Amino acid sequence: MRSSPTSLSLIVAERSRMSLRRAGQGISCATSDYPEMTQDFTARRWYAVFTVPQNEKAVVRHLDIRDIESFLPTYETVRLWKNRQRMKISVPLFPTYLFVHISCSDRTRVLQTPGVLQIVGKGRESVPLPDSEIECLRVSSCAHQIEPYRDLVIGEKVRIKNGVMRGVEGTLVRKTSGMRFVLTLELISQHAAIQVNAKDLEPLAAQA
Repeated sequence: MRSSPTSLSLIVAERSRMSLRRAGQGISCATSDYPEMTQDFTARRWYAVFTVPQNEKAVVRHLDIRDIESFLPTYETVRLWKNRQRMKISVPLFPTYLFVHISCSDRTRVLQTPGVLQIVGKGRESVPLPDSEIECLRVSSCAHQIEPYRDLVIGEKVRIKNGVMRGVEGTLVRKTSGMRFVLTLELISQHAAIQVNAKDLEPLAAQA
């Protein structure tokens, strides 16, 4: 009897998760970029989590059960169903990725969550993301002013100078519908195009 693609994905995920559980004690949190965390392993930071494909929302539900704060950025898109009916649905902004707000002591609970493959980092260290970038994603996602950006990111480097997203840096690129502020999350190699008022942006060169 042949296994379905879904069954194979779950088998691979379970094997990966078991491997991570065994290695969990040997993986640490990176603190070099955040000196204040060097001695405080109870401080909570935002980390990117890599999940089994098409399991992002299920992982969020499992994390909620474990009282682990998580954030899955989404955007709205229109899908055409078999009956030719168009419907607007909400889908993950970064497929197979979501974010958790945890301390180093919470790592094992996250890795043991069904659907979680790993906490993203460099080598054997988990690397936290700036709070400002997560807040930028939160605000833009809630306001439905965000979408994935999959083209080559070429444009002027700018910084948001006003509002709750103040201080976030990105690239100003031109699209057919106008200009977009593109936020790049280098750790997971993902980009998001965000609607930002031009008056709220300043060239990075202005602060050089």
